[in-house]
Amino acid sequence: MLAACEPSTPSFDEGAGPFPPTGDVSREASVDGLIVGHRLMAAGQYELALKAYFRAAGEQGINVDVLSALGSANLKLGRLGQSEDLLRRAIKEDQTFVPAWNNLGVVLMERGKTGEASRVFKTAFALDSGKSDEIRENLRRALAKIENPAYSEEKEDGAFDLVRRGNGRYLILQAP
Repeated sequence: MLAACEPSTPSFDEGAGPFPPTGDVSREASVDGLIVGHRLMAAGQYELALKAYFRAAGEQGINVDVLSALGSANLKLGRLGQSEDLLRRAIKEDQTFVPAWNNLGVVLMERGKTGEASRVFKTAFALDSGKSDEIRENLRRALAKIENPAYSEEKEDGAFDLVRRGNGRYLILQAP
């Protein structure tokens, strides 16, 4: 006779074995996907940042912060069309969101739309009340490019500055 079929096989007893933990089981809050994404962007991990921003979208919904962050990550990944669409959606959501205006200007410069980029940088500069040196520099470069289409001043990292919001301030995302 097979051992598994024997009637003497002990049955499952709920009282036997290890006891489950007592108290309420609660999940600890995870770190905000936007914060994780911003840190990954700063570290040059743009694809992972994009995933973190998508997680933030799932947790918070699609808001101006998420749209702007997704647009910035796509820009760093060279997906200019997607980036432009996302940043335009962010601006439509909140027309006073300075980082989205600035980052849209960066996308437009990358796409060769210098005239529109300068108008976008002017809007970002005005909304920011001229506080951000980075936006001022982006505007200066766009205007110089309009005046002299052959203008090709190279920055240290060779790109315009991206601006994002974190802890109530504007931060620069530098490419590594």
